[in-house]
Amino acid sequence: MNIREARASDAAHLARFINMAADDLPLHFWRKTVGPEGDPWALGQERAARGTGNFSYRNAWLAEVDGAVGACLLGYAAEVTPGPIDPDTPPIFVPLLELEALAPGSWYLNVLATYAAFRGKGLGSALLAQADAIAAASGHHSISLIAADTHQDALRLYSAKGFRQIARRPVVKGDWAVDASEWILFTKAVSAN
Repeated sequence: MNIREARASDAAHLARFINMAADDLPLHFWRKTVGPEGDPWALGQERAARGTGNFSYRNAWLAEVDGAVGACLLGYAAEVTPGPIDPDTPPIFVPLLELEALAPGSWYLNVLATYAAFRGKGLGSALLAQADAIAAASGHHSISLIAADTHQDALRLYSAKGFRQIARRPVVKGDWAVDASEWILFTKAVSAN
């Protein structure tokens, strides 16, 4: 296994991984943005290929097995002093922003996802160790993440790696078809090196 920094050319993988991690919420949002004539995946890839913004290849690392991309880590520094949520924020995103604000100054692990063919091979654990190293190197004392209550394998992995549940918020569904009913905020102290 090899872990490397993502490149702009990895945008197609990054769009798939963020969509997997968030139960098709990104795709749902991209579809609304581009309308019926647009290509939602192209929008997701365009956003991932940007050099700026939180959802950027510059904030992502990929785990490869024999040269094939198998898993993704995407994260960045959370705001130290979160401001109020913009009143124009779509309601579907409000619970996520509320939870993010409960872990100010942490290193926010936004995406940890593995393609089905690569699950059970330790890629998720390796990327969590990478997140710990990145957070430590950038001076953060904690890592935070949000997971859906339906992601049972991920929830077990996070608990096994020392993450603890801090808070929950109901999932706001609107016209987004998803089984999840709650978002769960987890945090973990950064390991001392």
